[in-house]
Amino acid sequence: MPSDVDRQISRSSEYLERTRERYASVRGRARQRRQAEILRRIGRIAAADIAILVAALLIGWFAPIGMGGAMIVMALLVAATLLLAIFPRAPELSIETLHQVSLRALPLQTEQWLEEQRLALPAPARTLADSIGLKLETLAPQVAALDEREPAAAEIRKLVAEQLPELVRGYKRVPEPLRREERNGRTPDEQLVDGLKVIDAEIAQMSSQLAQGDLDLLATRGRYLQIRYRDDEFAE
Repeated sequence: MPSDVDRQISRSSEYLERTRERYASVRGRARQRRQAEILRRIGRIAAADIAILVAALLIGWFAPIGMGGAMIVMALLVAATLLLAIFPRAPELSIETLHQVSLRALPLQTEQWLEEQRLALPAPARTLADSIGLKLETLAPQVAALDEREPAAAEIRKLVAEQLPELVRGYKRVPEPLRREERNGRTPDEQLVDGLKVIDAEIAQMSSQLAQGDLDLLATRGRYLQIRYRDDEFAE
């Protein structure tokens, strides 16, 4: 019969396995985005190089381009490849950008923005950021059919595009050496983690209510995050 120690070890192993799976899922989506961007750049480079070669062949059909012309074509190919490998740079997501995106795109755009902030967060907050990312991925297809004018849509936008980004931005404004110093009995690291826990639970609740079709409940529950971790309270 399993002892209490064996059961505790089993629970710990299950938790670690779930954490690894969650981390792998988040990392996998980030890797997919990077791979998609690489493929887009390769496609642009190939199209530009083909266009240069076709133009050179057409010119050469009517007039020999000679060695000098061949060198120019080679230089154009190299220049096009290098420029398109570097530019255009993918625009960095900002909080202001999140305010402008459609509700349909908001969960995944916020997930991507949160992934970009991950390295600036303390370890416990990174785990919560991964959990929030998974919930945003679940939320994305649920809000796709939601009318922007619905009060429920406003609640979702307030949480996902305003409260979550402002919480993280407020934390990042605190100088790194001060993030583990207590202020009013709590450190900024602890405040961030507590705020992310509330947001994680709120997104899960919203997703559940959308799945059940409880739009009225979602719109009227009036839950506003009482986050003491906003910009002015993170500041020293």
